[in-house]
Amino acid sequence: MTDKLYQNTVLVLNRNWQAVGIKSPADTFSMLMTDAATGLDIRGLDYMVPLRWEDWLTLPIEDDDLFIQTVNRKIKIPKVIILSKFDRVPKKRPRFSQKNIWIRDGFTCQYTGKKLRPGEGNIDHVVPKSRGGDTNWDNCVLSCKKVNAQKGDKTPEEVGLKLLKKPTPPKELPVTFYILNKHNIKEWDIFLKN
Repeated sequence: MTDKLYQNTVLVLNRNWQAVGIKSPADTFSMLMTDAATGLDIRGLDYMVPLRWEDWLTLPIEDDDLFIQTVNRKIKIPKVIILSKFDRVPKKRPRFSQKNIWIRDGFTCQYTGKKLRPGEGNIDHVVPKSRGGDTNWDNCVLSCKKVNAQKGDKTPEEVGLKLLKKPTPPKELPVTFYILNKHNIKEWDIFLKN
């Protein structure tokens, strides 16, 4: 049970019941004991009750519940908690990666406008790396392999190419879009948009 205590298996909601993160049961118990959060007793869509620590301690342990064993009792590990005071939804920018450049550029070559399938394109440095170009959102675009090979270590202007749009970082999105239900906890699905 000790390893379960430190895995991130508790969904954290802000006080408006919007998902804002995940925590470990160990962190969760600290938050419940200090009234920084309440545990959400969920028994289906029609029964969701926030409970303070004193009331949480009295919950019975069901067959599929995770729990910790203390000297005196078993304590159910919540699957979802609600923060008492925090009401914002933090935002986060997608991580810079080849996959996310494909998504940002709509699977479209940024020089020809052609839709690309996997294997037909690669990432082009607008200002080539050999000329000091950085590997970041502002200098990398999706390009079809043929155009990228023609461009080589030249700038688009030097080979008569024009970008469809200037590369920029994608917009930040609410963290809710990045929270993944890796443990397939059914109670999380109510609050996640994935």
